[in-house]
Amino acid sequence: MQLGLFIPIGNNGWLISENAPQYMPSFELNKAVTQKAESYGFEFVLSMIKLRGFGGKTEFWEHALESFTLMAGLAAVTSKINLYATAATLVMPPAITARMAATIDSIAPGRFGINLVTGWQKPEYSQMGMWPGDDYFARRYAYLDEYTTVLRDLLETGHSDLKGDFFQMDDCRLSPRPEQGVKIVCAGQSSAGMAFTAKHADYSFCFGKGLNTPAAFADTAARLNAAGRESGRDIACYVLFMVIADETDEAAMARWEHYKAGADQEALDWMADQGSQDKSSGKDTNVRQMTDPTSAVNFNMGTLVGSYANVARMLDEIDTVEGVGGVMLTFDDFLAGLDIFGRRVQPLMKTRMDVLNAPGETAEVAK
Repeated sequence: MQLGLFIPIGNNGWLISENAPQYMPSFELNKAVTQKAESYGFEFVLSMIKLRGFGGKTEFWEHALESFTLMAGLAAVTSKINLYATAATLVMPPAITARMAATIDSIAPGRFGINLVTGWQKPEYSQMGMWPGDDYFARRYAYLDEYTTVLRDLLETGHSDLKGDFFQMDDCRLSPRPEQGVKIVCAGQSSAGMAFTAKHADYSFCFGKGLNTPAAFADTAARLNAAGRESGRDIACYVLFMVIADETDEAAMARWEHYKAGADQEALDWMADQGSQDKSSGKDTNVRQMTDPTSAVNFNMGTLVGSYANVARMLDEIDTVEGVGGVMLTFDDFLAGLDIFGRRVQPLMKTRMDVLNAPGETAEVAK
């Protein structure tokens, strides 16, 4: 089972709480986090894109770096780990995204990929005068379908002449192209998102569900598997979980309860309001899950809280779900959390024995 890390490109990571660690994003922080993940044998890191935050007392995500330029920098200071940048497709033409991808691939050959997002938070784009209108909510995957067709054409053939509803290409060209290809991933969980992913993506990201219920996302994985069969493609699912591990279950749970007690309600209200703007999508979108008040303090992502041994056991259980390729993790405190995970949790995981026993393992993994 592969491991990935959702790196802290926005302030305070993925905890919307006054009681959580408060920190600003920087290249130095993300370099330290990514190099540490690489030293522990993680296979990939992914950075999101966020153009406007949620405010509140914590100014949540009001401070964020840009994904492609960050990953270009990280490409130059790593040697093995795969790097995924997120394209804000509403404001990044596919020809420019393709050229940036080819450039980063020249820094880290074969290690770069693109996460495609349609955009769900209107103020991110309306603040720049680039929101296409609320009818976009209903057409966003039609837009992304054309976008990805242009992107694939350029990356794979160096040429696009697509004449579509959203894009009119006129002998558009790209050179040099990535020699080993660029992977494309998506995290759509709606029916339209699943269909898009099954048609275009190499991998899919989905949300884990609940507290200490590692296999509760199995229904989402089953929907993706069905969409893949419909398209005649096999799409692996990578599941997002937050890990809070400590010496004992009680100590870990006390931290989790402390974070929940400090929830930044003003920021949460902003997120809920933005999530309700899309009147055309059903209840199966990841935005609906993120903004559900049940555990919005960490976006309702799957949360594994417990002792080192119990967290390792729960992570191994994830791999029993059909179609899973790996997990993408977040931590409450990224630097400390990575050390705890790498030294105390990962060595207990049966699904990571191949990595830990591989020739040439790093000193960090061996500790």
